[in-house]
Amino acid sequence: MYDVVVIGAGIAGTFIARELSRYNLNIAIVEKANDVANVTTMANSAIIHAGYDAPAKKQKGYFNAKGNAMYDQVCEELDVPFKRVGSLVVAFSEEDKKTLQDLYDNGVDCGVPNMKILTKEETLEMEPNLNQDIFGALYAPTGGIISPWEMAIALCENAMENGVELFLNTEVVDLKKEDDTFKVFTADGKVIEAKYVINCAGLYSDKINNMIASPLFEIKPRKGQYFILDKSEGNLVNKVIFQCPSEKGKGILVSPTVHGNLLVGPDSEFVDDKDDLSTTLDALDIIKETALMTCKTIHYGKVIRSFSGNRSTSTSGDFIIGESPEVKGFINVGGFESPGLSSAPAVAVYVADIIKEISGGLTEKADFNPRRRPVVRFEELNEDERAKVVSENAKFGRVICRCENVTEGEIIDSIHRKAGATTVKGVKKRTRAGMGRCQGGFCSPRVVEILARELKCDVKDVLLDGPNSYILSGRTKNVEE
Repeated sequence: MYDVVVIGAGIAGTFIARELSRYNLNIAIVEKANDVANVTTMANSAIIHAGYDAPAKKQKGYFNAKGNAMYDQVCEELDVPFKRVGSLVVAFSEEDKKTLQDLYDNGVDCGVPNMKILTKEETLEMEPNLNQDIFGALYAPTGGIISPWEMAIALCENAMENGVELFLNTEVVDLKKEDDTFKVFTADGKVIEAKYVINCAGLYSDKINNMIASPLFEIKPRKGQYFILDKSEGNLVNKVIFQCPSEKGKGILVSPTVHGNLLVGPDSEFVDDKDDLSTTLDALDIIKETALMTCKTIHYGKVIRSFSGNRSTSTSGDFIIGESPEVKGFINVGGFESPGLSSAPAVAVYVADIIKEISGGLTEKADFNPRRRPVVRFEELNEDERAKVVSENAKFGRVICRCENVTEGEIIDSIHRKAGATTVKGVKKRTRAGMGRCQGGFCSPRVVEILARELKCDVKDVLLDGPNSYILSGRTKNVEE
């Protein structure tokens, strides 16, 4: 029996599992997808928000700035790319300038440091490519950019190194509590027993709650669509640029990514299907037009990919974090939309404190290791470092993805780490092979071959992503090996 079962391996579940792995607990993560960070954590704005937007009286406002301040240390420990580039909320009218003051005042209440309301001239000095007709901006230097899926993968890897078990392809279909023991029933017939259950199931967190307690909240999926532009456009802006927020959210942003691309989006649309990840021409056209208010020189001819992601919007309008009022030992972390990514480190500590309180106390492991083995990112090495790495392992001298300069050595390493890649998308998330200008047009066949070799399976069994997403069906002609 486990002490704790965490349902969901997105950013919330992995942060919480890693935080709990500091203690003498037997922990399992169960995830219905075939990889970590494969749903909302894979498709969002990748922003570490400063924390001025959500009202201070809400959990979103309480946790955001606290979580933001924790990212430098956790990213250093886990070797995850993170940049504090700062953010600007741009005003396009005198009315917008009033909104900037409201955001500033709320940010002060939330504990956001070093904010400043800038004049038009000060704003354009920072960001000369913005629309010259702006009225000013709110500047928050603590805003940052990150790769959310790399963060979650690193968290899961480090948690597993500290004893946590991961069960992928394991969908929870029912929950029961008998005496002081939870029974977690899965689609493949497993029954996993635990003293405590933490519900981090994202878009399906309401469904998980309702398996064991009365309905407490409902998740309404809210889709957002995006453009990713080539790295040649990555320096158009230096900071995360927001438009003034509305009831639909923080508006269309224009932002550099941590890996040097340009991100534009998202829109906001409530949808019925929680798995709807479609993009539409009409929505993307609106995003294009709206973003041009911020910057008139966005070169949409340099778009290399459009995508969408669903946000877990709760009908409460806030995070749902805490022990169930009906079921002792069952903890919800639901409605974890923006600023969930920014809040996650602080939420993880808060949830660990809940477990401490209801369990009567926890003891820390003497051998807890907060660091994972560093990742070799060949593109970022200087010539001497590259020569050293190649001399130790020649596979790091064989470039597979030319757009992102990813080597065979990096791909092999990504497969054999804890929570390692098993699909083409899994390799892409861990190494960026396939995320460049050609979007895998050249490197994907080699990635498939490497996966088959390292996983000791037939190339026809290698998946692009989820179940049945087979890439190859057979040979077109008989060719001797």
